[in-house]
Amino acid sequence: MTNAAREVERLRAELRRHEHLYYVADSPEISDAEYDALMRRLMELEKEHPELASPDSPTGRVGGKAREGFVKVRHSSPMLSLDNALNEAELRDFDRRVRELLRGESYRYMAELKMDGLSTAMRYRNGRFVQAVTRGDGEIGEDVTENARTIRSLPLRVEADEGLRDGFEARGETVMNRRAFERLNAERDANGQARFANPRNAAAGSLRVLEPRVTASRRLDFHPYFLLVEGEPALGSQSEALETLERLGFKVSRQRRLCGGVEEVLEFCARWEAERDTLPYEIDGVVVKVDAVAQQRALGFTAKAPRWAIAYKYPARQAKTRVVGIEVQVGRTGTLTPVAVLEPKEVGGVTVSRATLHNEDEIGRLGLEIGDEVVIERSGDVIPKVVRVSVQGSPRKPFRMPARCPVCGGTVVREEGESASRCINTNCSARLKQSILHFASRGVMNIDGLGEALVEQLVDKGLITNVADLYSLTVEQLENLDRMGAKSAAKLVENIGKSKRNPLPRVLAALGIRFVGERTANFLGDSFGELDAIAGATVEELQEAEEVGPKVAESIYRFFREPRNQSLVEGLRQAGLVFSQEIKRSIVGPFHGLTFVLTGSLPNLSREEAKRRIEEAGGKVAGSVSKKTHYVVAGEDAGSKLAKAKQLKIAIMNEEQLLALLGD
Repeated sequence: MTNAAREVERLRAELRRHEHLYYVADSPEISDAEYDALMRRLMELEKEHPELASPDSPTGRVGGKAREGFVKVRHSSPMLSLDNALNEAELRDFDRRVRELLRGESYRYMAELKMDGLSTAMRYRNGRFVQAVTRGDGEIGEDVTENARTIRSLPLRVEADEGLRDGFEARGETVMNRRAFERLNAERDANGQARFANPRNAAAGSLRVLEPRVTASRRLDFHPYFLLVEGEPALGSQSEALETLERLGFKVSRQRRLCGGVEEVLEFCARWEAERDTLPYEIDGVVVKVDAVAQQRALGFTAKAPRWAIAYKYPARQAKTRVVGIEVQVGRTGTLTPVAVLEPKEVGGVTVSRATLHNEDEIGRLGLEIGDEVVIERSGDVIPKVVRVSVQGSPRKPFRMPARCPVCGGTVVREEGESASRCINTNCSARLKQSILHFASRGVMNIDGLGEALVEQLVDKGLITNVADLYSLTVEQLENLDRMGAKSAAKLVENIGKSKRNPLPRVLAALGIRFVGERTANFLGDSFGELDAIAGATVEELQEAEEVGPKVAESIYRFFREPRNQSLVEGLRQAGLVFSQEIKRSIVGPFHGLTFVLTGSLPNLSREEAKRRIEEAGGKVAGSVSKKTHYVVAGEDAGSKLAKAKQLKIAIMNEEQLLALLGD
């Protein structure tokens, strides 16, 4: 080994140690200036000796090159959500089910704080960090490796134990602490950018930016809660897994407790509900897991969540403040939403100055007028809301929904039987801005780089008058906008061009038709195959598509009869978007023409397997019970769907009866 190689190894080891002391153990031994000097020396040596480069070097955290987009990656095993317990009785009911299913076996719980962040899977091979994947839909996430590499509390190299050396996965929560969140919002205020609503949104946005250097500038943390090998638990218990992760150098939350029973769990929950504001990061409850992995396997899963774990959610936090005004916002469908402007008040560590009032009826129900003292509530990701009037103001001023749109001056109407008032001017700039943001969003056309601040400029400067104008934007037009350069402009134009390849259901969902989301768009695409066929269909023909009822069909029909919407569709056609797909032919079988709804946990079939068997027999599986439902297949813990089926006198069967109909 050369002198340079020896010094590089020494510097890397020293920097890793100081990173762990500062970002994980919170007990630094050297100053920032001393740390920076060590880092500069290592960077100089790596530049002079490129043959010594290594992906796990501390210099790799600085932030790599900007990327074009995020690659989809399948998880080693599903990242399932958890069922919730909203009070002590529901947590005790969970404990009762565990006790009954384990048939008298003794068991323990691991109680861990439920951090409010972005679930992420960190993969390691031969002790080196190799990949980071977001939760996504639980089955498939996005590769955010280069961004995750900038998280200082995430070890890039570990001394893996035997059994973990070939590869392991640490699943956990990527979070932004309160101090970093306040600093980020202060910077955004200074730059005239929209504030992040909460630390969770800030963490998710920071991990998904296309420029890793941006992620590096926002101090994120990673707190693991699972240790897996090939998608399965690596050790015999959850407590062993957390201890091992801590020994490997991960920032495992020390606020955890191995509990002998539900009483100890409730004590832990009560303690941290009282002390949650002393923590450096947001929590919204406690996750309770059966500790022994063998017992976890015995308890198994429902269709959407493990039976061996539950999230105990803390109640929403409330505070009193005064309403000093009511403003009206305009959404992409033209809906006018009243928003209470409040005397700023801290609620759970976050300063709240605005709260939604939903609509005129809600204001009437509350009996609210400007000047009143009110109780506001904030819970997790939910936008703060007004719960009730506590003291009537003096003086008071009643609110009236404006007859004209506050943005464009267009006519505001409220249709009979609806609570929402709407601006009917489809060219309203507020509607257009929201429509563009919806069109470009990740679950729709997925145009990276088209954020709120940029959309504001595009509309205000007249560069876009409808969504189709996106496809005629040029680099020259974009590079002169605030916070845009030639490189950023070229990348955005490229991303807009890539969106043309999105399939028909994405295009349908992007149009912003009321009641038409991703699921309905897929059903319409499967049934009609052509956008023009959907646009030309009657209300009755539209209802032939799965899960499309009279209300949805009427909304689609009216959308395509509006001349300005026809012009938008034509503009998208000229831009070259996908307007057709192969029609999904119905399978003719014993269940042809029949609609089923699945509810509860079946004893042998998973929800996915039951759905597949029904569809292979020609039937349809719907998500909700209606008069169109022919059969409800009910298992253990069936809830409101079963009650509705009984109310509508729909035939109910169990798994055994379903299998008999299938011929098993």
